[in-house]
Amino acid sequence: MSSFFIGILSLFFLLYSAANYYVGLRFFQSFRGVMDHHALLYWSFYVLVAVSPFVARLGRTYFPGFFNEWITVLGNYWLAALYYLLLCWAVVDILRLMLQVFLVMPVSLKQPPAIMGFGVLFAVIGLLAYGVWNANNPRVHHYDVAISKAVPGMSGLHAVMVSDIHLGVIVDNKRLEDLVNRINALEPDIVFLAGDTIDEDVSLFVEQKMPEVLGKLRTKYGVYAVMGNHEYLGGNGQLAVEYLQQAGVKVLRDRYEKVNDQFYVVGRDDRMLERLDGKGRLALAEVMNGVERNSPVILLDHQPFNLGEGQQNGVDLQLSGHTHHGQFFPNNLVTERLFEVDWGYLQKGSYQAIVSCGYGTWGPPIRIGNYPELVDIAITFEAK
Repeated sequence: MSSFFIGILSLFFLLYSAANYYVGLRFFQSFRGVMDHHALLYWSFYVLVAVSPFVARLGRTYFPGFFNEWITVLGNYWLAALYYLLLCWAVVDILRLMLQVFLVMPVSLKQPPAIMGFGVLFAVIGLLAYGVWNANNPRVHHYDVAISKAVPGMSGLHAVMVSDIHLGVIVDNKRLEDLVNRINALEPDIVFLAGDTIDEDVSLFVEQKMPEVLGKLRTKYGVYAVMGNHEYLGGNGQLAVEYLQQAGVKVLRDRYEKVNDQFYVVGRDDRMLERLDGKGRLALAEVMNGVERNSPVILLDHQPFNLGEGQQNGVDLQLSGHTHHGQFFPNNLVTERLFEVDWGYLQKGSYQAIVSCGYGTWGPPIRIGNYPELVDIAITFEAK
């Protein structure tokens, strides 16, 4: 393990510990009249909840099963709760400080009143409840895309793209069945899975018989997928490919396929590969060697980095995911600066890109500030 990685990990644990202590201390101070008599019980329970995300990670190796799945759910919810509790208490403290400084009011910064504690608690509970409901109510986002290339015998293509399903403990087989039914109801010609279909643990994908459910997708030209970073994070990338293929999914890892001898689907391996083997994926120009540019070219690439590479290599339409559009507001303010387009549609000349905010969730089953989506695309082929 490199010293750089150890440093980053140490910094993360330091910040995480500080955030937990700050939130825990503020609630303890707010409800001090009760907490003083039960301080040991309060802090013991609080620490157990705070460490649950890390216990769940260890549990995948040392005690897999129902108990670890329960700990995983608890840890995931706590990550979301901590995030918004931290933001809310920070806002409360800033307002209290402003009242004290600018209005010369005798406000105690050391012990917030109980009403503030209740206010923060109920506000976050309400926010998370909405986030859970929102995450479980996907929408269909429709795009009309024109590709300026004539295709003999084909005037258009109806595609559905889904990214970031994150199948596992949180997004389970029931959610997958609902997804498959929703896609089949749209009657697509082709389906694209733009990475992070499986959330790290391939064993859960198999145990819940998800390949059988995924295999119920009905299309004219098939289901095509690329790898995401989470398929690799679980350490079983090749196994993920094998089970996806068992479900009838064609996984494209730095290769392309000409579909029905009419249009190309190009699939790039994920950028995470470089961290695993030190070599990484092939350059797009190398992947597309042999592709006839007079035919439509659809590129699947999980992470929407360096979109100019697709434009330079004659890609007509790129489909990506990965960003979740931040998943929690205001994280979208960060993703909007990290990516040229972190959600939605982009066009540069004949090159077009669609980035989905995803169908499932990473970690907490919560979405705030965005919504889960299926991307429904009507593609028309017409010469200039």
